[in-house]
Order: sequence, then C-alpha cells, then structure tokens
Amino acid sequence: MLYSYHSCKNRSCPKCHGQQTQAWLQQAQQRLLPCGYYLLTFTLPQPCRALARSHPKPIYNLLISSAAAASQKLAWDPGYVGAQLGMLAVLHTWTRALLYHPHVHLLVSAGGLSKDAQTWVHPKNPAFLVPGFALSKIFRGKFRAGLQKLGLLQELPADAWKQKWVVHCRHAGSGAKALEYLARYMFRTAIANSRLESFENGQVTFRYRDNRTQQLKHIAVPADEFMRRFLWHVLPKGFVKVLSYGLCSPRFPEKVQRAVSLLSAG
Repeated sequence: MLYSYHSCKNRSCPKCHGQQTQAWLQQAQQRLLPCGYYLLTFTLPQPCRALARSHPKPIYNLLISSAAAASQKLAWDPGYVGAQLGMLAVLHTWTRALLYHPHVHLLVSAGGLSKDAQTWVHPKNPAFLVPGFALSKIFRGKFRAGLQKLGLLQELPADAWKQKWVVHCRHAGSGAKALEYLARYMFRTAIANSRLESFENGQVTFRYRDNRTQQLKHIAVPADEFMRRFLWHVLPKGFVKVLSYGLCSPRFPEKVQRAVSLLSAG
C-alpha cells in the first residue's frame, strides 16, 4: 500500500509545507544583498520561559523586536558600523529533543547604508560586526523595557536581570547557506514524522541528533509528555514568526535598490 498525503496546510503539520519552504527560500535568496552576512542568535533565558509559555504572542513579538532593535542600536555606533543594517528575523522555539528553548535568529548584512543613504558602510572591524557582550546587555535592556510597557515586568524573578543573556554571532558568508538553515524552520513544526520510531506501552520513542556531540540519540517519553512538548511549539493564531527590518523591510524598496547600486559599483 502506498500512502499519498493531501496537504492540510496547517502550520503545525509535520508533513505539509515542503513546496512553501522552497518557494520562500528562492524568493529570499533573490533578495539577498551582494555583501557578507552575519547570523546572530538571541536566546530567551530560563527564568523568562514560563512567562513566554503563558503569554506567547506578546513575549515572542517582544523577543524578536528586542533582538532587532538591539542590533540596530549598536550598529548605528560609528565605532562599529555607523549604518542601517538589513535584518531578517526568524523565531525558533524548540531543541531537537523537543524541549522549550525560545530564541530568534537574525540574518544581518555585514554593513549598511549611511544615514543619508549615500554610502555603503562596511563594519569597522573585519573580524566581527558588533561586540557580543555589549549586544547582550542592550538586548536585555530592550526586553526589560518592553516587559514594563506590557505590564508584565513583575511576573519575572529578580535574578532574571542578573544573569548573562546569551547572544551568539558568527559570520554567514554570502547568507545563502544561512537562509537554507532558516528555511527549515519557516513552515516546519517541531518534529517530522520520519523521526518517530515507535509507540508502544504508552511510550513514544523518537530520535534526534545531539547538538554538542553530533551523535544520534533515542528518547522514549510517555505519550502525554510527548504531546506536551509538541504543543509547546504550536504558535498562537495569527502570529508571524518571520519579520524583516531595516534594509530588508518591504517598506523601504528604494533603500534596497540604493544599497545594491552602491555595492555593485564598489
């Protein structure tokens, strides 16, 4: 017997969205600027995660906007870049073991347009875009200010602001490979059917590859625990998990054209 699946188009379906992913990837690759890129990853620390589960839509929006605002604020500093960046933000909430780990990836142009839009400005240091330690502090401050506006600041324990907020930054070449990586999370849910191995005696067994060791591991959890982990990653209705900022924003097509023109001429 051969099973042929009909697309249900549910955003949490583990079978659908292959064609959508490819269509999005092709479109996004065509919009890449002819410059280098960095991939920044902003992780919501453990003390904030219970709040994110109870208020997912405002917290996810705040996570994304805080990461983008922090990146642009530091990039305006002429000591680092002194320009407006192009940024594509993608929310991701799971680990390969289906644990709750909300973070946002930002694909960021290595340089940007000057304030008068007359010059393409390269990063001052070819080894990095902006310093990670400073970026993490600004990110934490932006997130805290946003929580205060939402009236949720008192919901977090005081030690949430004392610990280090993790931000990773790595060079992403032309951005094409990073887009392929991000495309995996665009329309995909937390686990594909191919990783499910068995359901016996009330236990669901699935496999995953350990991020640190790259070894293939198997985990068996009770069915209700499996469903709990899966449902953590079902996004709120109407929530947009991919946003564009700065030069990548559809609001500024003339800036994109200007940037392409300057980069091609230079």
